[in-house]
Amino acid sequence: MPGRKKRVIGFLAGALVLLLAGCRGQIITRVTPTPSATPTIALVRQASPRPTATPAPYTPAPTATPTVTPTPFIYTLKSGDTLFGLALEFGTTLQAIQDANGITDPRGLLVGQKIIIPREPPQGAGTPTATPTPLPFRVENMAFNYTPIGGLWGFGEIHNTTGADLEQASVIVHLLDQGGKVLASGVGHAQIELIAPDGRAPFAVHFQDAPASFASYTALPATGINGYVGAYYRDLTPKNLRGEGQRYAAYIVSGTIANTGPEDAVGVTVTVTIYDALGRVIGTRKVIPEHNVIPPGGETSFSVTLTPAGGPVQSFRVTALGRRNLTPTPPPRGS
Repeated sequence: MPGRKKRVIGFLAGALVLLLAGCRGQIITRVTPTPSATPTIALVRQASPRPTATPAPYTPAPTATPTVTPTPFIYTLKSGDTLFGLALEFGTTLQAIQDANGITDPRGLLVGQKIIIPREPPQGAGTPTATPTPLPFRVENMAFNYTPIGGLWGFGEIHNTTGADLEQASVIVHLLDQGGKVLASGVGHAQIELIAPDGRAPFAVHFQDAPASFASYTALPATGINGYVGAYYRDLTPKNLRGEGQRYAAYIVSGTIANTGPEDAVGVTVTVTIYDALGRVIGTRKVIPEHNVIPPGGETSFSVTLTPAGGPVQSFRVTALGRRNLTPTPPPRGS
């Protein structure tokens, strides 16, 4: 075993000598190659350009046009004033006055009460307010009479053909020449506040600047609304009527008014209309009877003197109208 080991060592030593002899004069250098640089591909993410927003055409906000606000003024109601008459006098409309004051029932207005009279804006300053069309009633039986001092009166009556109760009725009358040109105009208000269907109410028109003559006239509804019956009292019957007087001078109509209904009638008025032989109205007058409060079953007397505008008087009509007593009755003492 030791001899074998010696032989192996000797063999290896000999192989080493041969190897060195073959490589004499040469230097073997072990070069470690430098790895080639691997080209790097730079991935550059370019942001896709967003589509350019195209702004919509700019429409500027409308410039506020200042509204011309007419300056109103305060008016104190006097006896005999009507909203329609005030509208004509101040150049506005009935509806404008009612809207400005919140008036739903003109019957509640009082003498001395202050109301706003709105002024209509100048032309071109805004949208004009349309005037409501009055209910279509008929104007009939007109007659005219010049007074000794040169004035002119026109009389007629409103015939309620609307099929409903009529309130705030008035007419406008135009006097025309041969060519149809307006010479003068006037407004007449119904003497009866509430006109029943198919009922009649007289009116009178005074022309202050009356022409010396005129060829024709027109008479048209000016105002008229559906009547509110609630506050009125109609159960009043004229009785014992008589008319007397000279044919062309003063004419007196008298009689009694009976309350045939179940309630007290307050604020009772009597309207008398006189007619000539052609059925034309030649005079009218509204009065308060002897007692203007009539209990159920009671009655009161009246007497009215009229001056006929023309004549002679052929017939007459009497109409009575009152109000319901809306004041609550106080309870009896001790209750």
